[in-house]
Amino acid sequence: MLGRSRLAFVLLAAAVTCAVAQHAPPWTEDCKKSTYPPSGPTYRGPTSWYTINLDLPPYKRWHELMTHKAPMIRVIVNSLRNMVNTFVPSGKIVQIVDQKLPGLLGNIPGPFEEEMKGIADVTGIPLGEIISFNVFYEIFTMCTSIITEDKKGHLLHGRNLDFGVFLGWNVNNNTWVITEELKPLTVNLDFQRNNKTVFKASSFAGYVGMLTGFKPGLFSLTLNERFSMDGGYLGILEWILGKRDAEWVGFITRSVLENSTSYEEAKNILTKTKILAPAYFILGGNQSGEGCVITRERKDSLDVYELNPKKGRWYVVQTNYDRWKNPFFLDDRRTPAKICLNRTYQENLSFATLYDVLSTKPVLNKLTVFTTLMDVTKGQYETYLRDCPDPCIGW
Repeated sequence: MLGRSRLAFVLLAAAVTCAVAQHAPPWTEDCKKSTYPPSGPTYRGPTSWYTINLDLPPYKRWHELMTHKAPMIRVIVNSLRNMVNTFVPSGKIVQIVDQKLPGLLGNIPGPFEEEMKGIADVTGIPLGEIISFNVFYEIFTMCTSIITEDKKGHLLHGRNLDFGVFLGWNVNNNTWVITEELKPLTVNLDFQRNNKTVFKASSFAGYVGMLTGFKPGLFSLTLNERFSMDGGYLGILEWILGKRDAEWVGFITRSVLENSTSYEEAKNILTKTKILAPAYFILGGNQSGEGCVITRERKDSLDVYELNPKKGRWYVVQTNYDRWKNPFFLDDRRTPAKICLNRTYQENLSFATLYDVLSTKPVLNKLTVFTTLMDVTKGQYETYLRDCPDPCIGW
């Protein structure tokens, strides 16, 4: 019992130390200035553009991109396989994924199943592992999303996509293994029909859902994970057991980007549709007041929190915690983001000042894969790969 008490004390002390560290130098810093255009040690590089032709059969849409990125997809899938085998050395879990998962999941809604089959064939990776690669974004995505409105009613939407917590820590260079392996897979996608842009998005090669994107002139959309006891694992289990009346979160986000024709239509779908995993949908429009955070349980919408500049609410910030609750004490990105926005002032909003906020630790952290900036009205869309050099908090 004494040993357990000491262990508990050590763990508690470590947690308190981390909590204090996140709010003190060098883990946090004063609001960044003049980080845009991106350069320096927090900038890994630009993100390449690829066209996805929606006029092609779903099976063929991703072939060109997969031909370029197949080696890197094999690297990350192999890392995930090794992590699973570490916990279950027999290899039985991977065997089940390879042989049984496609049948267990049944028919995934079109066109996504055919697209994943095409990806599997081009990369030579078993379909079950490609499905797993797509599914695990439902439950591991940590993010910061921001929508702002300036004095003239002009909207901007920015996000840091953070991914890979607990998925392998590299002690040699103080990075998360999966986070680093996702960076070369990050791509900008121009989805076209009849040679015209339908929507643009930032994603990972091999993933057919969408977490970040915009429909030029109409609306922008980002997806953040929401932690809940009624979580994504339960939704996936229900799907496997045959209850399939809910939408995959990444798939509904892509469907909205592809098919919705207005901010209000998108908001209505994201508010009312049953989904497999709890989530935050951060939706921006093209007119004053058109910006909101939709807080979702799997079956219901708990809250729609909207911009209201007339009442002084000229921005919304969403991380991974309900706005009416305090963030988890080890992971408060909300407070520094709000502090930096308040110091920016509404009249100074721009891609540059928004990028400054998203470059300030711990909003920028070891999990940050990329930063995206979107201006729906002007049709501007930019994504940059990120680094957070030491000293930098792990989340």
